[in-house]
Amino acid sequence: MCGFTGLFAPRTARPNARAIDPALLHRMTAAIAHRGPDDEGFYTEPGIGLGFRRLAIIDLAAGHQPMANEDGTVIIAFNGEIYNFQSLRDELLGLGHVFATHCDTEVIIHGWESWGLAVLDRLDGFFAFALWDRQQATLLLARDRLGKKPLYYGTAPDGTLAFGSELAALTPVPGLTDRLDPVALEDYLAFGYVPDPASIYQRIRKLPPAHFMLIEAGTPLPPPRRYWTLPQPTTPPAGLADAAAELRTRLDKAVAARMIADVPLGAFLSGGVDSSAIVALAARHAKSPLQSFTIGFPGATDERATAAAMAAHCGVVHTSEVVAPTDVIDAARHQAEVFGEPFGDHSSVPSLAVARLARTGVKVALSGDGGDEVFGGYRRYRWHAIADQARRLLPDRARRALLAPIAAAYPKLDRAPAWLRAKTTLTEISLDSAHGYYRTICKLQDAERRGLMSPALRSMLDGHDPAAGIVAALDTDADPLRAAQMVDLATYLPGDILVKVDRTSMRSGVEVRSPLLDPALLAWGMGLPSALKLRAGQGKSVLRTAVSPLLPRAVLDRPKQGFVAPISAELRRVAPRLRGTLLGPAMLDTGWFDGTAIGRMIDQHEAGQHDHGWKLWHLLVLEGFLARHTGAPMPDATPVLVA
Repeated sequence: MCGFTGLFAPRTARPNARAIDPALLHRMTAAIAHRGPDDEGFYTEPGIGLGFRRLAIIDLAAGHQPMANEDGTVIIAFNGEIYNFQSLRDELLGLGHVFATHCDTEVIIHGWESWGLAVLDRLDGFFAFALWDRQQATLLLARDRLGKKPLYYGTAPDGTLAFGSELAALTPVPGLTDRLDPVALEDYLAFGYVPDPASIYQRIRKLPPAHFMLIEAGTPLPPPRRYWTLPQPTTPPAGLADAAAELRTRLDKAVAARMIADVPLGAFLSGGVDSSAIVALAARHAKSPLQSFTIGFPGATDERATAAAMAAHCGVVHTSEVVAPTDVIDAARHQAEVFGEPFGDHSSVPSLAVARLARTGVKVALSGDGGDEVFGGYRRYRWHAIADQARRLLPDRARRALLAPIAAAYPKLDRAPAWLRAKTTLTEISLDSAHGYYRTICKLQDAERRGLMSPALRSMLDGHDPAAGIVAALDTDADPLRAAQMVDLATYLPGDILVKVDRTSMRSGVEVRSPLLDPALLAWGMGLPSALKLRAGQGKSVLRTAVSPLLPRAVLDRPKQGFVAPISAELRRVAPRLRGTLLGPAMLDTGWFDGTAIGRMIDQHEAGQHDHGWKLWHLLVLEGFLARHTGAPMPDATPVLVA
């Protein structure tokens, strides 16, 4: 678990390759030192340079990178963990390969020598890596199936390809971060993150999950190629009991595979079913008492008591901490430092806090991420299924003719009880399934988003529609639940959830492993009938049934809740400073925003006419990025979201 950087001249024919600037490579690598506080290393030759920062997890003494094979013809910089490396190592030893370490990294080198690109199909784990084959003058960049580990790349004006584990690694490269991408900016306002393969910068891209690039010296940069897709569902178990039993076996196997480490290992623990199940299973496999970690926020929904009870139930060593609140505006602006581009998911703030707490005791932590995506836990899945049922009752023309006008006329009641907020529901049902789901996950709806933009920015967008990606990803012929899940696996999971997990944990020097996102378990879980996931209006039914023997009733019966902070109330309290921040030079000097429209949104929120709390939070995050991009003052300390 680490971070790497690199420079490559792909259009330069060998042996006349130009030299790589070692000072630039060192600056790139220093920018991601937080990802690997234990060691650093470099490899350079004409036309190629690799930099590396290491967080030592396995074979602590011999895992120095960049790592080469025995004759120095294949060199790799690797970020991740390969869970089946021991069996791959045995197979490669049988083929005559010579190993110098017991690291998982080395199996990729020798696997490439024996199997070529097919090595990607054999790797069970999460990874991003750069592999240089000197004899073939070929660079391989690859990313794991779900996108747990990041890989950014961009071509500088002089033709040099730069790549690295975070955007921060590419910022020292001249010409890569000069121009922002207005399309990516609109996508951020729509979703709260910049979806793959774009970044906020025009010249920098993200290698998509389950993709690789094979780049030969002297040839143009090729497009990324996919090497894995979710397998078609197999025949599911006969009923809930059988499915739950098989799920418990599969999950236990996934947890056990993630317990391999030569350093202390623990787990994040909230009061929810997912993390509690992981802790219960991990405690059974731990060779020494497992450590678990929970944070709480004064005045917010506090999960510490439930987590402590769960830890006692499993016999693990538990640590909890109350995180002191600070200013909400500083907390939003600080997102730019952690993520390198606008990232609006507010749950990243407690995620960073719990990762820092875990680092006081462990270097590896298991998490419960993935349960909602794989087993249908999000409330929006239930609403989408209900909306699809309603759509089937009315022909398309009738829905558009009858419901759309009613929805348009219905008042927007942000602060009313849920049963009175029919405007959103009616609007979504009047749309087709894909556009309805898009509205469900959209942070700033189209008209409202465009209303905040200047005419200049709207013209730059040239008709771009953020909904297009959702429409392309949603299979209208599939079961509504599976269709929504597949959209999230393609967009929200790699663009939001896994970005949050990676950046907050690596900022703290902790490797996070997510058993529920084991690719084989995910493929099996996605193939289960929706009736085993959504039952009696509750999601994750099969998962709850599977882990019920492991958990106390207080955890099983506890309603789903995420981290909740009174953002709306706090932004009303600091409205004068909020106005000064969002109407300051970082936003308005771009010429991209309508200051009058932003001011009107602040006024409506302060007066209690509309609840724009989370929309204003996303604008604050964007302002913080723009301020950092232009060199404006930023918060000195790392803030924690007010609670």
